[in-house]
Amino acid sequence: MSTMRQVAERAGVSAKSVSRVINNDRYVSADVRRRVEQAIAELNYVPNELARTFRSGRDAAIGVAIPDLSDPFFARLTREIEQIARSRGLAVLITSLGQDGAEEQSRVEALLRRQLIGLITTPVSADQSYLKPWQGRIAIVFIDRPPAGVVADSVVEDDHGGAWAATEHLIGHGHRRIAFIGDTVATATTARRFKGYRDALRHAGVAEDPRLIRFGPATGGEAGAAAVDLLNADTPPTALFSSNAWSTIGIIPALRVAGYQSVPLVSFGDFPLAEAIQPAPTVVDQDPASVGRAAATRLFDRIDHPRRRLKRQIVLPVPLITRESCCGQESLPAASDEALAI
Repeated sequence: MSTMRQVAERAGVSAKSVSRVINNDRYVSADVRRRVEQAIAELNYVPNELARTFRSGRDAAIGVAIPDLSDPFFARLTREIEQIARSRGLAVLITSLGQDGAEEQSRVEALLRRQLIGLITTPVSADQSYLKPWQGRIAIVFIDRPPAGVVADSVVEDDHGGAWAATEHLIGHGHRRIAFIGDTVATATTARRFKGYRDALRHAGVAEDPRLIRFGPATGGEAGAAAVDLLNADTPPTALFSSNAWSTIGIIPALRVAGYQSVPLVSFGDFPLAEAIQPAPTVVDQDPASVGRAAATRLFDRIDHPRRRLKRQIVLPVPLITRESCCGQESLPAASDEALAI
């Protein structure tokens, strides 16, 4: 088996230069990189990651902690993080936190005890101060939601602005009874989206009706049942705003079974095959790949330049994509005289 020293001799460079090429150091010249990569290929050299771990005291890996890997949003952004980490020769260790905040600390610290070089995580509890002792040893970036109890980098989306745009879109088409369906206001993203919904109503002079607001559905099935229950009421909504894609995935089939498939629907978050549904739901496009890419870029900036001053929070825009779900005739009970065509 060839060694790093043999690669250095073949390429006519130092062993340190070989190490820099392997670690994708940005300050290696194109000529040195070409010669080292050619020598690696000719000698079939494979870096000894175990030896690198022993020398550095850390695994050649980063950790990713997210609520649920089966969620389309988190699955897509994790895939983007993996691709960027792989380009740097790093592995990615992933753990699911669930929605129970009581489990967050133990699951995240189980990752951190692997002596990783970086962590990307989504907070699900109300306090992340347990990470303060780790900040001096590892780069940490939060995604989707800002942390509480600790100052750290975060990559979030314009939840408030996206929810405002979705609600304003429906108001602009004449709707005054717009239902809001979300999981729990204790979740920062849901709270910001709910505020955007309320602020858009207030700005348009539309009175908020507490009977049109449903918090609590933790699964797609529960969200679907909540939507049907709202539409079966004596004074039903004329349009629905789902605060996350996971809920929307449960709402759409429930509406179809109940005969409400043409009720205007806007989803905060797109999902696979959404455009194939008839009618396709209008969505606030979260673009999880951009979130993953921004988080990974910030993490590696912190790793490469720990003393560089960087902006703590990155807020990504979320455009509204209009589709057929907001262009049809609502199928509402005759008791509602507010059903309007879009």
